[in-house]
Amino acid sequence: MWTELKAPSLAEMEAMAHDVFERLPGEFRKLCEGVIVRVEDFPPEEVLDEMDCESEFDLLGLFQGVGLPQQSFGDVARLPNMVWLYRRPILDYWAEHDESLGHIVRHVLIHEIGHHFGLSDEDMAAIEAKAE
Repeated sequence: MWTELKAPSLAEMEAMAHDVFERLPGEFRKLCEGVIVRVEDFPPEEVLDEMDCESEFDLLGLFQGVGLPQQSFGDVARLPNMVWLYRRPILDYWAEHDESLGHIVRHVLIHEIGHHFGLSDEDMAAIEAKAE
């Protein structure tokens, strides 16, 4: 059995992230319209520098865009809001902790989408509890 196990590919982890997203509370998902979820192995160097990361494994996910609290109807056209999940740091975290990979992906996804809404950590914990 163990000889058949392998880490998920980028495509498999992206499919997992979309599956996790579909299982989030409906009212939460409706507010996420237009948010794009993507998975990459690592964050780009400029993101690591901007976030003052010491290692490419320090960042599990990132929200890029303009959060709902900062948006207005008079905004000029802009790039879509995106949530990035970073596969290798997530897998590294998974290897070092006693949590399922799906739970970690859900936690990172909710946390990063929470930035879109300007939510507090308590709000995000409540959403995560509902998702379970």
